[in-house]
Amino acid sequence: MIWTVAPEPYDSPVAAALWRAYYTEVSDRWYLLHEGRRTDPEELEREIVAQQGADLAPPHGKLLVARYGGEPAGTAGVRRYDGTTAELTRVFLHPSMRGRGGAALLVRAAEDAARALGAARLILDTRGDLVEARALYARLGYTETEPHNDDKYAEHWFAKPLT
Repeated sequence: MIWTVAPEPYDSPVAAALWRAYYTEVSDRWYLLHEGRRTDPEELEREIVAQQGADLAPPHGKLLVARYGGEPAGTAGVRRYDGTTAELTRVFLHPSMRGRGGAALLVRAAEDAARALGAARLILDTRGDLVEARALYARLGYTETEPHNDDKYAEHWFAKPLT
C-alpha cells in the first residue's frame, strides 16, 4: 500500500467524515481526561457544524487529505495567519493508520502548502494530552514557543521556519 496526499475541498464528504473523526477523538480524549466521560452527542454535533473549515479554502488556506491504498486516512490543514506566517491545524490520522509514516508525510505536505501561500514560518498549537502530536512535531523540527493565541484548549505552541 502507498500513501498519497492531495488537496481536498473542506466541505467535501471525505473532508466532513475526517473532520468528524478528528473532532470526536480529540473531544472525547479531553472529556475522558478531565471529566471521566465522552463528549455529549449534542455538543459534538454543535461543534462539528460550527467549525466546518471554511478558513482552509483557497486562496488563504488549504486542506490536505492523505489516502492509504486509495482510502481516506487523515488530514492536515494550513491557513494564513499573517503576511509571513501560516498555521497548521487538523493534523489527524485514523488510529488504524498510525505508525505507517502518514503523519510526517501530511505535515511535510502542509509545510509545502504553507510555502505556496507565501509563508516563511509555520505555527501550531496542541494540548498536553496529545503526546503523540507533540512528539511528531518535535521530531519534524518544530520548537516550542510562547503562545500565539488564547485558545482555551491550547497548552503547547510550536513554530518552524520554512526556509
